[in-house]
Amino acid sequence: MSDGTSDESSISLLIVDDHPVVRDGLRGMFESAPGFVVLGEAANGEEALERAAALDPDVILMDLRMPGGGGVAAIAHLTRTGARAKVLVLTTYDTDSDTLPAIEAGATGYLLKDAPRDELFTAVRAAAEGRTVLSPAVASRLVSAVRAPKAPGNEPLSAREREVLALVAKGTSNREIARELFISEATVKTHLTHLYAKLGVNDRAAAVATAYERGILG
Repeated sequence: MSDGTSDESSISLLIVDDHPVVRDGLRGMFESAPGFVVLGEAANGEEALERAAALDPDVILMDLRMPGGGGVAAIAHLTRTGARAKVLVLTTYDTDSDTLPAIEAGATGYLLKDAPRDELFTAVRAAAEGRTVLSPAVASRLVSAVRAPKAPGNEPLSAREREVLALVAKGTSNREIARELFISEATVKTHLTHLYAKLGVNDRAAAVATAYERGILG
């Protein structure tokens, strides 16, 4: 077990996943390899933000779908606050609704959990250097998404639009959303206008219903 300290040549890691067995497996894998040190673990996005602030890791291995706070919102917050850590998404999901928002939110890389051990080590080293790492399946999806014409109601939401939509789903008013996200009410309305257009809807209720239907919220 690592003591949470590292020398200057080691890449320090924070492992974020809601499954303890996955965290244990990743910790064991990295602690058995030279050049890595695991500083800590987190079970959801909110806990990840607290641990990242306290531990200041080089790289955060981030799952996406977790009860108690998902990965995309955490990535967006880390990006917005100028966190030093690079985020490498490690998940079982490679759908457009997961891939695009994570990259847009600021993830440095995106790998699937079936990636070979050596590929994961290489990806973490690359992420620590700020280089983008994408699994082949994810890379092809991103290329297709960039090349495909954006049909009304089929364009991915930005990280901030997803934040606004999540608050709308909780019944939060525009004023409360503005206060929580530290933006103006006018900006909230702009985000709503944009996400309505992307979802192909005209009001809050339809936006929430459509978002749940497509798995954007859940």
